[in-house]
Amino acid sequence: MDRRSLIAATAALAVHRPASAQPPSGPANVIFFHPDGFGVNHWGAVRMASVGPDGRTEWDRLPHSAVYLGHMKDGLTGTSHGGATTHAFGVRVQADSFGMDGATPVRSLSGFEGSIAKEALARGKWVGLVQSGAAYEPGTAAFVASTPRRNNLAEITRLVVESGVQLHMAGGERWYLPRGMQGRFGEGAREDGLNLIELLRQRGYTIVFTREELAGVPAGTERLWGIFAHDHSFHDRNEETLARESLPHYVPSAPSIAEMSEAALRLLSRAPGGFLLVAEEEGTDNFGNVNNAAGAIEAGIRADAAIGVFRRFVAANPNTLMLTTADSDAGGMQVIGPGRQQNIVREGANLPERDRNGAPLDGQGGAGTTAWLSAPDRNGVRHPFAIAWSTLTDVSGAILVRAVGRNAEWVSQAGTMDNVDVYRIMYRTLFGRDPG
Repeated sequence: MDRRSLIAATAALAVHRPASAQPPSGPANVIFFHPDGFGVNHWGAVRMASVGPDGRTEWDRLPHSAVYLGHMKDGLTGTSHGGATTHAFGVRVQADSFGMDGATPVRSLSGFEGSIAKEALARGKWVGLVQSGAAYEPGTAAFVASTPRRNNLAEITRLVVESGVQLHMAGGERWYLPRGMQGRFGEGAREDGLNLIELLRQRGYTIVFTREELAGVPAGTERLWGIFAHDHSFHDRNEETLARESLPHYVPSAPSIAEMSEAALRLLSRAPGGFLLVAEEEGTDNFGNVNNAAGAIEAGIRADAAIGVFRRFVAANPNTLMLTTADSDAGGMQVIGPGRQQNIVREGANLPERDRNGAPLDGQGGAGTTAWLSAPDRNGVRHPFAIAWSTLTDVSGAILVRAVGRNAEWVSQAGTMDNVDVYRIMYRTLFGRDPG
């Protein structure tokens, strides 16, 4: 290969200046989906449980992928709030950051004084945020809220309400209402006396609280706010606690992330200048962080259904980029199948509580319960497996960026992508130019 060809090939692989970059031929849309805490091994467990070892999930069918590097400014493992800030601003920040760099305001890579979501709003595009957790969760909230303290939940919720987005769906009703006021799901917790639900009504939002109310939203609604739980729309506790308290993994009345995303796309698709949708399945992270394998797999199946919604939308609307990744790996989940050294994994038999090296093991009902059974393989055989955990916290893990739709080939061309490059690809697609 001569020098000119080598330079051209190298440029085609670089995510910073992709060779295929073209200005949009019309208003472009971006969907960024964040199944928090989900790495390749989590997706493998979802595959085994839902479609079997020879099947393919919606995530598997995304045609473009790259290895994701999620280190922070001051550490090797990403955090939910620091990672979300990096995705939203295109700038690597400290791990303990929420729409800022630690306690310091941060300007986005484009030079705009705000995130990609705020710049989209300023340029007349519609913005939607969809979240299975509470409104204060950083995977969506850090795109519109900046605070030095992640645990200032009342303040974050207020900032999200005041952001001006066209659409928002999440849980967290307790932080919308003053302490002592009864809501649809429980009592408010705000100490400042604000009633943010009334404020939303004054600003013209249609407000819904259940799956049924969401399904009944009139066509043509342009400002929609969903509040679907007192806190998260799931109960992020270990299997033993949920069984003892007779709690399901998810709040039955709350729509799934797929149902919320489908409703969001119906509204946002009417945006005359294009839209940005940021969606997050938070249960994928929170169940991993309590080592609840059944909860994590259910959350992953829900996330996969949302990817199916997004894939179908992109097929019908090719001017849309759909991009998905996590920022860290929750719990270090691993699938253990039977083998010469793993005769502890047997169909119908209870697993020991720990592997020989001390790693916690989960069966279908938690520690010490029956091994999992995969969905049938191509021969109709179901295989037993166990879930092992390495930690209760987040690890760097094996994480992929995957994409479909407009400019999705930039992901494959990159091969390996820093967390800041998620912003770069979204920005180029949404605005048709390099951010800087």
